[in-house]
Amino acid sequence: MHELSIAHSLVELAQQHLPPEATRVVAVDVRIGALAGVVGDALEFCYAIATEGTRLQGSILRVHDVPGAWHCVVCDAERTLDATFVLRCQVCGAPAGDLLAGRELELTSIEYDTAEDAPR
Repeated sequence: MHELSIAHSLVELAQQHLPPEATRVVAVDVRIGALAGVVGDALEFCYAIATEGTRLQGSILRVHDVPGAWHCVVCDAERTLDATFVLRCQVCGAPAGDLLAGRELELTSIEYDTAEDAPR
């Protein structure tokens, strides 16, 4: 299950970008492309394990799915891959051109509290 190593990498990356004033991490947002080879549910499960004993423990991982998209040179249009991942234009049948989206695996934001946010 490579999702565990990905979760550990996300935790490490998030910790590197946390400011010193962050007292509690609430959530981490990631974008995962349909062609990235990562199962979102498995990553969420592994994230809970990977955060144990870190500044991110107790935070949630919010996964945002990114569909695969490519450019059809015949139609000169952006096309989205369907669930079967057939790499042909659904309109004209031409082979897929340049892949525009779908391989993403990126940490996009970290939501955290600071001492100023704490109730008094």
